[in-house]
Amino acid sequence: MTLINLLNYTDRNVIFALFEPIKRELLLSDQQLGWLGSAYVIVLSLFALPLGVVGDLKSRRAVIAVGVALWSAFTALGATVSRFWQLLAYRSLVGVGEAGYGPAAQALLAEFFRGKRRALALGVYSVGMAFGGVLGIWLGGVLAQRYGWRAAFVVLGVPGFLLALLASRLREPRRGPPGTVRATVLDWYQRGRVGARGALRFGAPLLWLTIAGAALSGILDLFDGLPRGLDTAAFSASVSVGIIWTVVRLVPVALRGRTEATGVAATAFGEFVQAAGTVLRTPTLIWMFVGGALVTFAVNGLIAWAPSFLERTHGLPVAAVGRQFGVWGLAGGALGALFGGRTGDWLLARWSGGRVVVSGAGFVLGGPVCAALLLIDELRLFVPLLFGTFFLYSWYNGPLSAVILDVVPPAVRASVLGAFVLFSHLAGDAIAPPLIGALSDRFGLRPAMLLLPTAGAVGGTVILIALTTVGRDMQRVKA
Repeated sequence: MTLINLLNYTDRNVIFALFEPIKRELLLSDQQLGWLGSAYVIVLSLFALPLGVVGDLKSRRAVIAVGVALWSAFTALGATVSRFWQLLAYRSLVGVGEAGYGPAAQALLAEFFRGKRRALALGVYSVGMAFGGVLGIWLGGVLAQRYGWRAAFVVLGVPGFLLALLASRLREPRRGPPGTVRATVLDWYQRGRVGARGALRFGAPLLWLTIAGAALSGILDLFDGLPRGLDTAAFSASVSVGIIWTVVRLVPVALRGRTEATGVAATAFGEFVQAAGTVLRTPTLIWMFVGGALVTFAVNGLIAWAPSFLERTHGLPVAAVGRQFGVWGLAGGALGALFGGRTGDWLLARWSGGRVVVSGAGFVLGGPVCAALLLIDELRLFVPLLFGTFFLYSWYNGPLSAVILDVVPPAVRASVLGAFVLFSHLAGDAIAPPLIGALSDRFGLRPAMLLLPTAGAVGGTVILIALTTVGRDMQRVKA
C-alpha cells in the first residue's frame, strides 16, 4: 500500500516538474499552469466520496486496483497532447483513479491496524506520499531534461499497471473475501433498476457536453487574435455545466431510493447523507475539515510552485534541484511522517489530544521556517530550511487521518474519509496552484508564494482547537 501511495504522489506531482517546459511549448500563463496542477484535485474531490461509499459497500480491493490502473493510464496519455485543453482533460481524469484509492486504502489499513498502532501504520503509509511527492518532481525533471517532458509522463505512468495487478490480490479482513471486479459490476447491474441504458441516459449530459466543449475549444484554438485562455474557458464551462446537469438529473432518482426499487443509487445516497451527518454531529471533524483544507492549501501550493520558484529565483533547473536538494526533501518528509505517527501514538496513550496536537503543531512551527525558505537568497541556508519545512509539514499525515478514524464509527470510515478528501481538496489545495499562479502573473512568484506559510499556520491553529472536543467525541464512539 505504501508503494502504491508512492506512485500515487509521483504521478500527481510529475506535472509540477514539467511546468516550465510545458509553458514554453504550449505558450501558457502561470494561471493556466496552476489549473493543470489543480485539475486532478478537483475531479479527485468530486469522486472521492462516491468511491469511498463503493469501498464501504462492496470491495475496497477492487476500488484500489481499478483506481491505480486508471490514473496510470491517463498519466501516460499526457504524452500525446498538443493543446492545453487536452492536457487539462487527461490530468483531470488522473483524479478519478486517485479518488478511489485514498479513502479505500486508509479504511483498509484501519482494519488491519487498530488502537495505538493506527497512527504509526498510517505514518508508514504516508512515507509513500513524502517520497512520491519529491520523486515525482525529481524524476520528472531528470527525464524532461534528458528525453523531453512527454517521456516523463510515459515512464512514470506505465509501472502503475503492475501495481494494479498486485493490488487485486489484497486481502480484506473482517468482511470475508470480496467479490471480483466483474462480479461486483454484474451485481450492480442486476440489482439496479436503471440498467446500462438508464445509466448512459443519466450520464449523457456530461458526456456530450464534454465532447462539445473539446470540439469548441479545438475550433477556437484555430483562430488568432482571440483572448488568451478562451479555449480553456469554453472547455471548462462545458464540463462544469455537464456535471451540474448530471447531478440535477440524479438527485430525484436518489430521493426516490427510500424504497427498494432504487437499488444501489439509494444506498449510495444514504451513505452520502450518513457521512455528512456524522461530520456535522462531530465537532472534532469540523475543526479537522476546516484546518485540513488550509494546510492542504499550503502544502500543495508549495509543492506545485517550488520547482518553478527555484528555476526563476535561483536559476536552478528541476534536474539540478533534484540532485542537490532532493535527498534532503525526501529525508525531511519521510522522517516527519514517521515522527508524527509515532509521536501521535505515544501521546495518545497518555492524553486523548495527542494526535491532534501533533497534527496542528507541525504547521504552526513550520510556518516561519517555510517563510524563511522562500525569502532567503543564499543557497547555503537552503538545505536546513528545506529539511525543516518538509519535516514539520509532514507530521500531520498519519495523525490527522487517525483522528478522523478515531471519532467515527467503523461502518462509515471510508465514506467520511472521502468527505474529508472532498472538502479539504476543493476548499484547499485545488485553489492553491491557480491562485498562486494568478498572483504570480500580477505580483511575481515569490510574493505570491508567501501566502502559503501563512495559510498553513492558520490551518494548524484551527486543528489545535479540536483539543477541546476530541476526548468527548472519542468516548461517544466507544460508547
